[in-house]
Amino acid sequence: MTPIAVTIAGSDSSGGAGIQADLKTFSALGAYGASVITALTAQNTLGVHAIHDVPADFVRAQIDSVFSDLAVRAVKIGMLSQPDVIETVAEGLDDYGIENIVLDPVMVATSGDALITEEAVEVLRAVLIPRALIITPNLAEAARLLETAQAEDEEDMAEQAAALLELGPRAVLLKGGHGKGAESVDIYFDGEEPVRLASPRVASANTHGTGCTLSSAIAAGLSHGLDLLRVVAHSKAYVTQAIAESGRLVVGAGHGPVHHFHAIWGRVAMFGIEPGEAEHSGPLPFPSVGHIEDL
Repeated sequence: MTPIAVTIAGSDSSGGAGIQADLKTFSALGAYGASVITALTAQNTLGVHAIHDVPADFVRAQIDSVFSDLAVRAVKIGMLSQPDVIETVAEGLDDYGIENIVLDPVMVATSGDALITEEAVEVLRAVLIPRALIITPNLAEAARLLETAQAEDEEDMAEQAAALLELGPRAVLLKGGHGKGAESVDIYFDGEEPVRLASPRVASANTHGTGCTLSSAIAAGLSHGLDLLRVVAHSKAYVTQAIAESGRLVVGAGHGPVHHFHAIWGRVAMFGIEPGEAEHSGPLPFPSVGHIEDL
């Protein structure tokens, strides 16, 4: 069966985050991607300039269109800025019996712009988090969900991961990418012993869409039927490499995107251009298909 994953999130007009990042991630990791758009954002690498929320009834129409036809195996949820949209998404996922739900509680863009109202945070906490297989907050999002101070060390992170699990998800991945130190440490907790997931901290300004990419990578792995902790570990490795190779992209003047296709671009032949060729002179070697009148 084809692994199918759906992203329910906002659109990023610059392509670095939101559903655009999610669909790129699905494709890079071998999953067929579909989408339900919850908001349109006018943004680029410098910031968010405008947000247009999609009405709840149209969000529901998208859910019905996608889930009534496609055999969806995993869902990633991102930006949900309005309470009625959150409730609509929760009801829709219930109606279609979706269990592999990866919830990224997006609250603030990489640029620092707020993406969700306080009322929506309360509804998210009460209605959607208990339905999630796993939630993937960063340090600031975890603090806001728990209404407490931000974790400052790994002991704090483990305590907050346990507190987040009390909100109802089956697992928590508390991301420490916004912390300090030579390592980027995340804490995974599913009620057993906390698991420390560490990777080298990559110095890069190209961090736009990292949270979206991680959560959608987890959804892609789940669509393949893989074990959750294994998927989380591999997803973190994928994002780390996508950041490390983001310098191969020159996109915008601010926080650029990660390189979702780092394992493909420049490593496989495209348009007759062999890996390693910076440029291609002359006509591309497309196969001859003859003239229209000959077909």
